Amino acid sequence: MDFVSPVLDVASRICNCVGHRADHLRRLPQNLKSLRTETEKLNNVYKDVKERVEREENLEKKRTHVVGGWMERVEAMEKEVNELLDRCDEEILKKCLRIYCSKNCCAIYKLAKMVPEKMDAAAELQSEGSNFQEVAVPLPSPHVIERPLEDKPVVGLDSPFQEVWKLLQDEQVGSIGIYGMGGVGKTTLLKKINNKFLQLGNDFDIVIWVVISRPTNLERVKEMILDRLDIPDDRWKGREEERKAQEIRRVLKTKKFVLLLDDIWEPLDLLGVGIPPLGDGNQSKIVFTTRSADVCRGTAAQKSIKVECLEKKEALSLFQAKVGEDTLNSHPDIPKLAEMVAKECKGLPLALIVIARAMASAKTPEEWERNLHKLRLYPKDVAGTENDLFSVLAFSYDSLPDAVTKSCFLYCSLFPEDYQIPSERLIQLWIGEGFLDEYDDIQEARNQGGEIIQMLKGACLLEAGTTPYSPEEEYLKMHDVIRDMALWLACEKGKKKNKFVVKDGVGVIRAQEVEKWKDSQRISLWNNSNIEELREPPHFPNIETVIGCSMTSTFPSGFFTNMSVIRVLDFSNHETLKLPTEIGNLNTLQYLNLSNTMIEYLPIELKNLKKLRLLILDWMFLLGPLPNQMVSSLSSLQLFSMKSLSSRLQKDEIMLLEEFDQLEYINDISIMLTGIQSIQRLFESHKLRRSTTLLRLEGCRGVNQVQLSSPSCIKALILEKCYELEDVKIIHFEKQVVPSKFPNPQCRFNHLLSVRINRCKKLLNLNWLIHAPKLQSLLIENSQIIEKVIEDERSEGSEYESGLSVFSRLIYLTLIHLPKLESIYGHALPFPSLREINVWNCPSLKMLPFDSSICMSKKLEKIVGQQEWWDGLEWEDQTVMHNLTPIFSTSLKQ
Repeated sequence: MDFVSPVLDVASRICNCVGHRADHLRRLPQNLKSLRTETEKLNNVYKDVKERVEREENLEKKRTHVVGGWMERVEAMEKEVNELLDRCDEEILKKCLRIYCSKNCCAIYKLAKMVPEKMDAAAELQSEGSNFQEVAVPLPSPHVIERPLEDKPVVGLDSPFQEVWKLLQDEQVGSIGIYGMGGVGKTTLLKKINNKFLQLGNDFDIVIWVVISRPTNLERVKEMILDRLDIPDDRWKGREEERKAQEIRRVLKTKKFVLLLDDIWEPLDLLGVGIPPLGDGNQSKIVFTTRSADVCRGTAAQKSIKVECLEKKEALSLFQAKVGEDTLNSHPDIPKLAEMVAKECKGLPLALIVIARAMASAKTPEEWERNLHKLRLYPKDVAGTENDLFSVLAFSYDSLPDAVTKSCFLYCSLFPEDYQIPSERLIQLWIGEGFLDEYDDIQEARNQGGEIIQMLKGACLLEAGTTPYSPEEEYLKMHDVIRDMALWLACEKGKKKNKFVVKDGVGVIRAQEVEKWKDSQRISLWNNSNIEELREPPHFPNIETVIGCSMTSTFPSGFFTNMSVIRVLDFSNHETLKLPTEIGNLNTLQYLNLSNTMIEYLPIELKNLKKLRLLILDWMFLLGPLPNQMVSSLSSLQLFSMKSLSSRLQKDEIMLLEEFDQLEYINDISIMLTGIQSIQRLFESHKLRRSTTLLRLEGCRGVNQVQLSSPSCIKALILEKCYELEDVKIIHFEKQVVPSKFPNPQCRFNHLLSVRINRCKKLLNLNWLIHAPKLQSLLIENSQIIEKVIEDERSEGSEYESGLSVFSRLIYLTLIHLPKLESIYGHALPFPSLREINVWNCPSLKMLPFDSSICMSKKLEKIVGQQEWWDGLEWEDQTVMHNLTPIFSTSLKQ
């Protein structure tokens, strides 16, 4: 029995083992079928997961490690299953009798045993793959993300790019503002700066790009920065704005970063966004673009760089590149026409690109000529200009703060292309139009007009012009494309073509054309733009403005008969003007300018203009006596300007002054006087003394001393051809005479900005100017005996107010034909505002009152004089001479 039991146990185990193997072998066909089914299911799950992964990866995400590992295991499983199935099929084919009697029974059993194991593994992988909630996560942000540039290479931005890049290397500069008009290339420049960080190795941790645009949305700005910094959503999403700013601040305080902000429209509260203060040794940088210089100041840019329009050569290169060689080579005449079209864009890149695209399909000279004509006369009709050009530029207009500023801007489009607009004249026109009616006082209105000009210049909608006559006079200009956009807006985006009519040098204007102006609001005719005679007086029920300047023929008879709401008539420089009597019936007229005309008499009917506020009669050299009581009848008159008097008018000076005294609202008088009695009459009247802003004394015969009363509102003083004038004295309002040599400090000319002295041959000095603390421009010429502009007698114990800053506001100093002039001032002055000094034929002037402080001011731009004079100057400090030599020129600016 002891022997049988183990044998039976072994036999039982053998039978069980054989049965177990037989069971695997028996189930093998079914299991193979099931394995194929499970593998197919797994493959479908794999495809679904893979598609999800690829979609996420296309969104710049990366697959999770879990998903990546699962996919690798599925791919390995698929390979193993395929090998197993192939081996099973091979063994089954080798069978001799039945499936259980394989020649290699041991091998088939091993394979049969592996099949259910793979089935279980496949099912487990299926379950895992079906339960993935997240298959990919965002990629960690690179420290710089490339910004695509449309044009490579970028044209015309090398200079501002180098300037900005140099500042980025300067440890003392943290924030840089880039400004310029719309379409000038600011965003392109910022992209170029961004991509430069990608090209070069640098030690910044991250470069952040954010587009601000308008209206400014600080919440969106914060979220863009948070995303860029890879701050987990659970730390800020759904939280209050201050919490978001705290998160940004927490991360950026640990990094050396560059923040690039594109298209800012208003000063940005960087601290409120979460940007930590620059400095503290972290050397981070902020660079932003804007259309407004004011935004640069409001966002505390340490350095501001203006992007200018392209030079002619660069502009043509950009234009040709956009038109394409195929078009340019399609006819020999087209390259020259392309030059002419590109010139009309005045270097504005956006305009060059838009117009070039419109011309790219024009393959004949005739097409180019037609489009050039449209571009000059009707630019909105050129394809793309309204939607792609004017609409973009109009954002600057839309961002202006109020309707008054917008109206003032649109008004500038009434001047011709490339016209140098005198700012004084522009403000006077605005006052006449009623844009500045908020201010009863005309001086306050002037000040507001000056602020609007600065605002428009800051928004890059106006530019500083050149000063063809006097450097102290401010001129403005409007870029041609900006002007075209302004006219488009003024005409309600082209819907009312004749709302603003501007004609420049068009010759004869036919009656049929005038008939189209019946709904016009403003008409502006310039330079030989003359209207032919009309059969009957036209009706202009909506006309508020008529400007007729530099015309060569007079207006048709009856032209001004039916203008029921007219406010402004400007006929300056109209050589052949005959003032029609019907102007006296324009009872809504508020501004009349007849300057530089050949009119000999003013019609008595002008007395009827009871609402006239501004009357400008400058440089009318043929004008005879004014009708008696005409001026005093203009009961609303606030501004009167007559900067020259014809010889026929000089005998009526006192009468004219007496008429001024009768006007209730007069407070801005510019007048020329020639007699001592007239001067006395002016300064005896409190009203006239308070109202006179420009005084020109010319040819005052027998006058050896002029007494000026203080306080005075005079802004500009001109002494010309006063051949016997030896001295200027100041009379305080209490009537005591104060010597001109260092007068009492109470006697200040606080409003005096400009002094011009010419051919006053006996004038010895201008000591009284020491009490003109705001003087900006001083011109002295053709004075034979003047030796010192201002004496400095502190060493002699003369009264001297030590706190007084002599010439501290002076910007322009011009000295011409002063043979005995030895000194401008007795010792060096800082001249913190001086921009330009002209010295011509002053051989005795051997020293300039400059010391090293003049080099520190960085305001002085030009010194003009004869080379012989410059070489003969004596310097206490040779360093000053070496520093000033680069700005010296022998070209006298007339």
